[in-house]
Amino acid sequence: MDLYPLIKPVVMRFDPETGHRFAIAALRCGLVPRPPQVRETVLETRVFGVDFPNPVGLAAGFDKDAEVVDAMLGQGFGYVEVGSVTPRPQPGNDKPRLFRLVEDRAVINRMGFNNKGVPAMAERLARRKAKGGVVGVNLGKNKDTERAVDDYVIGARALAPYADYLAVNVSSPNTPGLRALQSRAPLVEILGGVREALVEIKAKGERCPPLLLKIAPDLTDADLADIAAVALGADLGVADGETGVDGLIVTNTTWSREGLKSPHKSQQGGMSGAPLFKSSTEVLRKIYRLTEGRLPLVGVGGISTGRDAYLKIRAGASLVQLYSAMVYDGPGVGARVAAELAECLKADGFVHVAEAVGVDA
Repeated sequence: MDLYPLIKPVVMRFDPETGHRFAIAALRCGLVPRPPQVRETVLETRVFGVDFPNPVGLAAGFDKDAEVVDAMLGQGFGYVEVGSVTPRPQPGNDKPRLFRLVEDRAVINRMGFNNKGVPAMAERLARRKAKGGVVGVNLGKNKDTERAVDDYVIGARALAPYADYLAVNVSSPNTPGLRALQSRAPLVEILGGVREALVEIKAKGERCPPLLLKIAPDLTDADLADIAAVALGADLGVADGETGVDGLIVTNTTWSREGLKSPHKSQQGGMSGAPLFKSSTEVLRKIYRLTEGRLPLVGVGGISTGRDAYLKIRAGASLVQLYSAMVYDGPGVGARVAAELAECLKADGFVHVAEAVGVDA
């Protein structure tokens, strides 16, 4: 039984950040009932060498410090992405910095990479390593770091042993100058540095997870073309048959406020949730075409139903993620979306989710 509709009125009375901390505490203490697990062969998929029980993941931002990984896997998500994490702990931006846009089923945040730092995350992930489940780690940079590549390399070296994939986040709108790192030259420097670190890790016989890049929705077609070229290996000196990264996460939050009704729509920060669905899916479709289907894509932005997830997959996503929908539908939304996605796939005659990737692109 989904209890969230019963407790939602209480949760919504808290300010959003207090409500988030309440949710983390409840999950950590085992107070959130687990929904029925979705076990459908049609949902099983292998992407960038990793096996996923279903393609519906929890996006970065909810579990910034890897506190409730197993609890969220138990909520029916096929994988969990933790972070964003920075080398040194940082408090983030001043409060209030998180806003519900109830009328729009959206969220605006300007959190600013608040987290407890890489060492704390490494310790926590090391303790749960034997439990299994697919866990990605989203890497950020400290606000006051001048040479961005150094922070991403530190994170990659420390967390590679515990991550099923690493995601370089240069697309949050809440760290000054971060989105400028999506330009071609800085992107080559950052990805080149992280790739070199991972090659060194692999040469030692240690675990070397796939490398992903998370991009913004607010990009020009020229920006997308540059990102696609670098992702495929341009300027990175990759060997024949290799690519610059193993996948792209499309997209982060948006600056756009088009069509919003909530009185909070003028708040500064990145907007996520239902209004982002259309634009993020269009960027996804463009990136799929630009990369000619050679790179796995993770579709993020506005997903709250299985149909939403299905449309992302048909537009080119091999995996999908959600977060903001949990604010309105509770943590069990992951299991519900997975179950609905399975029905969509079977209704159209697909035997495996991979068959549906990019059919509309």
